[in-house]
Amino acid sequence: MYHAAGVGHLGGNLSAFDAMMLLHHEMLRPQDRFVLSKGHAAGAYYVTLWSRGLITDAELDTFHGEGTRLAGHPPARGVPAIRFGTGSLGHGVSLAAGLALSRRLQDRPGHVFCLTSDGEWQEGSTLEALIFAAHNKLENLTILIDNNRLQGFGTTRDVASMEPLASKLAGFDVEIREADGHDLADMRRALSSGRERPTLVVLHTVKGYGVPAIEGRMDSHYLPLTDDQYREAVTGIGGLGA
Repeated sequence: MYHAAGVGHLGGNLSAFDAMMLLHHEMLRPQDRFVLSKGHAAGAYYVTLWSRGLITDAELDTFHGEGTRLAGHPPARGVPAIRFGTGSLGHGVSLAAGLALSRRLQDRPGHVFCLTSDGEWQEGSTLEALIFAAHNKLENLTILIDNNRLQGFGTTRDVASMEPLASKLAGFDVEIREADGHDLADMRRALSSGRERPTLVVLHTVKGYGVPAIEGRMDSHYLPLTDDQYREAVTGIGGLGA
């Protein structure tokens, strides 16, 4: 999809893809909600919805094209499973906390999951939302952090370090868990129940995971795959699409 469209952001999609697939195939019940805060991982979200039969093959082919529902960031309307447009970072935790609180106030069942990037924890709006969630003891809220340690202008350590992220955020009176974001069993453990307050799961991931040419590389944040990188990638997964 990304190669055909000639666009970047593939690296951050691949680091978040395993978590999104696990959530949507094993964790999310009909009464639950998912918010993708790191909107630049829209492609992985669309493919995840496709894998659940909610988006067609033909529509995936329109990704990032003229007049498509499947824009480079999730749209605010047009795809029923997507409730919020998330382009600018720093809003997803606020939206998810609002959903979680509304369920409590209306005495409605359901859990809210929110997937964020690591870089957006440098933003005040994200930390303010966490203060709100912790103050209201939103035990029906789980925030996953795609901690691939790379953002648009460098490593998260070099841009505005929040390391170690887990211990920094633990001070907000939330449940902190950590997991390998590419190990399904480890994520299942971290996402197990037993919450009495908001839960943050720091997922240790690799930007560009699964595509050796871009794994752990900052340029995978913006640059599209070259033809050679694309051919190498599809050969590495059995020649699909070659």
